[in-house]
This record gives sequence, C-alpha cells and structure tokens, in this order.
Amino acid sequence: MIGTGILKGMAVTLRNFAGSYFEKDRLITVQYPEEREPLPENYRNFPFLIYDGAEAEAGLRCVACQICEKECPPQCIYIIKSKDKKPDYMGKPQFYPAVFDIDISVCMSCQICVEVCPFEAIKMDKVFELSTRERFDALLTRKDELSKSNEYYHLIHPIEAAEVDRNLAEAAAAAEAKKKAAAEAAAKAAAAKAAGPASVTSTGSSVGNAVSVARAGLADGKPIQPSPEATARQAVSPTAQEPEATSSPGKVPPASSN
Repeated sequence: MIGTGILKGMAVTLRNFAGSYFEKDRLITVQYPEEREPLPENYRNFPFLIYDGAEAEAGLRCVACQICEKECPPQCIYIIKSKDKKPDYMGKPQFYPAVFDIDISVCMSCQICVEVCPFEAIKMDKVFELSTRERFDALLTRKDELSKSNEYYHLIHPIEAAEVDRNLAEAAAAAEAKKKAAAEAAAKAAAAKAAGPASVTSTGSSVGNAVSVARAGLADGKPIQPSPEATARQAVSPTAQEPEATSSPGKVPPASSN
C-alpha cells in the first residue's frame, strides 16, 4: 500500500512526542546552555598541556622536544626551547618550553601531536566553546592557557588518564631500579679496586719472608736442604751427557791401535 512507510514514521514520531512528557530519555532537546549532554570518553577538540603538582611551570611534562611542532599537519604549534633545564617527573634535568602557542583557528583536532609525544605531555581537551569576537590574536592560545593539571585530565578522560599514570609509574620504577643497580655496581668496583693493592702487598710480604729465612740459614752456615720433589727430579734426570762422535764429511775416522 502506498504511504505505509510514511504512516509508520509518523507513528514513531507521535510515540516519542507523547512519551517525552513521561520519560526523560525520550526528550531529545535540552535547554542549552543551562543543560548539557555529557560528552563521551573519546571526544576530542583542541590540545592542552598537562602538568603534575600544584605549579604549572614547575610540573609541566613538556620538555620542548618539538616533535609535535614538526609532525603537526597544519603547522599550528609554535615552540621555543628554554636555555636552562629543570627536573622532570623522574628527577632528570630536562629542557622546557619557554614559549608554547597553538593557533586554534588552524588546528584541525587530528590528535597527531598526542600520538607522537613521548612524554605524555599533550592531550586532547573537551572544551569547544572557544569563539571570540576577533579571529587573529584571540585564537592564539598561549602556554599559560594551555597548561592544565593532571587532575583535570582525570576528570575529562578518567580511563585514559589512569592508564597513562600507570605507564609513567612503571617507567619511573624501572629508571630507579636501573639507577640503583648502577650505584651497586660502582660500589663493588670501587671495593675491588681498593682491595687489589692490599693483596699484592700481602703476596710480596710472603715472598720477602721466604727470602729472609733463606738468607738467615746461609748466614748460620747451615746448608739449605732441597725438597723431596727436587731430589726426585734430580735422580731421574741424567747428570751428564756423553759427547757425540763427530766426523768431517768424506773422511773415515782413524782406526784405533791395539
């Protein structure tokens, strides 16, 4: 029958319209901005920088390696590396960005900067209300505006943030274990080096004592008795060898006279 599909569609619309007065799940329209729909876990908009601790400048994870700046397809990231260093989350001195700007009017939210970052320092935010009255300097986001705490990251991406923290903790533990093993190896090497001259001195003293005893025996007129092993070797070896008969080539040796 012609028009059956239209009637079925209108029936669905009428059912949802009537049910919206009794069931909130059927109410599709929300009163924005007073009411907001929760954003999904994997929603992403523009990047932001993560810092650990209470101070953004001291706890910033970014070390200004500039990988994100080089890999960004629209080239919307601008970084200037610092001239000095500060300790990172593992206590290792690292550089930090003196300038870190992102032009959100150019950013296409591709998340490539997040994928290539080796320090888990840049992530994607969920903030989308970033419109301004001018389109030039106001859309250039500075480092102080981009920096947000790790607690904020846990708030917007709880599952992902927990996994990142676990990986960072494992990396820190591995680095600490490696550092401890290197310190123990260095301590053992130093102890072995210190014990080396003492053993050489002890061996030299033993040889010196034996020589002194021998000299004392000779001074008293007492011959030094050879050891049983030396006596046995002397008995086995011949004391003298008979001279071999030699003759000149082509000459017969003279016969002996009787």
